[in-house]
Amino acid sequence: MSQFDVQIEKLDTVWNIKVIGVIDEDANFDKFSLVGAPALKLFLKEVVTINSCGIREWISWMNKAGAATVEYFQCPKVIVDQINMVQGFLPASGTVQSFFVPYFSEESSAEKMILFTAGKEYSAAGVTPPEIKDESGNVMEMDVLEAKYFKFLKK
Repeated sequence: MSQFDVQIEKLDTVWNIKVIGVIDEDANFDKFSLVGAPALKLFLKEVVTINSCGIREWISWMNKAGAATVEYFQCPKVIVDQINMVQGFLPASGTVQSFFVPYFSEESSAEKMILFTAGKEYSAAGVTPPEIKDESGNVMEMDVLEAKYFKFLKK
């Protein structure tokens, strides 16, 4: 049995939804109805992994939101990968407001996950990556293939 939870805060104009854990064949979205949601803000920082069964369940769950606008926040790499590869993982009415980008330092082997936010590190005009340094002051590089990882921004 995987560890999975969804926490929903229903406000008048928006539902704030925090998704936690592993999204797989054991993740049960049935008890988290999205019917009647005016707008959704999904906070995904704590999603650990997702498999093909979880992807299917996720898309089905998102489809139940109807005409609600959907915004994704704090997307970890596992979510960004699905947005890029799976049609419908991000609903047509959906936008990504923030996502994490892995950085790596050759000198120190340090790794960091840096949050990119709409209007700051990226916009319709493109991506403006910040300069990130490790603990020793070495400049770190993005640890992704930019053309593939940022593909969803062009949709």
